[in-house]
Amino acid sequence: MADSLSPTRIQEWRDRHYNATVLDLRLIHDELMVIRIRPDEPFSQFSGGQYTVVGLGNWEPRTSDTQAEQLTEKDLKKVVKRAYSISCPILADGKLVAAYEMDYLEFYIALVRVADRNPPALTPRLFALNSGDRLFFGGKITGNYTLAPVADDDDVILLATGTGEAPHNAMLTELLQRGHRGKIVSAVCVRYRSDLAYLDIHKQVVADFPTYAYCPMTTREPENLDEAHPHYVGKQYLQKFITSGELEDALGHPLNPAKTHVFLCGNPAMIGIPEINDGQRDYPHPTGVIEILEQRGFQADETGAPGNIHFEKYW
Repeated sequence: MADSLSPTRIQEWRDRHYNATVLDLRLIHDELMVIRIRPDEPFSQFSGGQYTVVGLGNWEPRTSDTQAEQLTEKDLKKVVKRAYSISCPILADGKLVAAYEMDYLEFYIALVRVADRNPPALTPRLFALNSGDRLFFGGKITGNYTLAPVADDDDVILLATGTGEAPHNAMLTELLQRGHRGKIVSAVCVRYRSDLAYLDIHKQVVADFPTYAYCPMTTREPENLDEAHPHYVGKQYLQKFITSGELEDALGHPLNPAKTHVFLCGNPAMIGIPEINDGQRDYPHPTGVIEILEQRGFQADETGAPGNIHFEKYW
């Protein structure tokens, strides 16, 4: 085991498997970061909402206070990989970031300290990285969770929990770059205000683009962070954001399924994907956003039957 982890052997493994460099790493707090990587080779142009794969070898160090692993000699040589949606800085020097001009990829990642089954393998290692370190990049950028079905005059509603906001940041930038004429609302539900890594950027975008509204909310703080509604409401969830009428307040008019696309990313309990049994929809409990919206005339995507509710599960 000692020889397997010798500096010479580790460098050999890195040289063999890694093809990207950490350009910048910003810790929002101990369990949340925004990381930018620069692949060695040019990457393909991508659409907002798509994802790619990053990875690190099991031989790499882990950040402290995470669930311990028991690795065999064979395990040590493996590269652990995971798909992450590509985020976007949205603004740079006060101007919209043009995704096609970026020579790096940005990711919005939460640290998993403990997992129900096997100990978390990748995020504890990602959080031990520093600028200049090397890592694996999958090369291929893909995914169907995109703005392809959205017309220029449609309203676009982006609902996310936690780091599920990442693909929506890229979508927002794409919409604004192409001069989208419909209203855009992005709402994100987190535990604490400190979990909102992009809050100040979104405030600036709201100030610059009158068709855009940003609605952050928390579940473990006494107030809803939607600054348009500063009154006390206790815990706030995206389901309540819809049923209370606050979404329509942010939108500026009633929901119209005929001219609206809703994108959901994050906790599966928030999304609430139904099972289809003999043509009947069996919604999960507690009530998710899909059930609420389908009761309002919306339709979630199904295989072979595109709808106007699109979703991306993060786990």
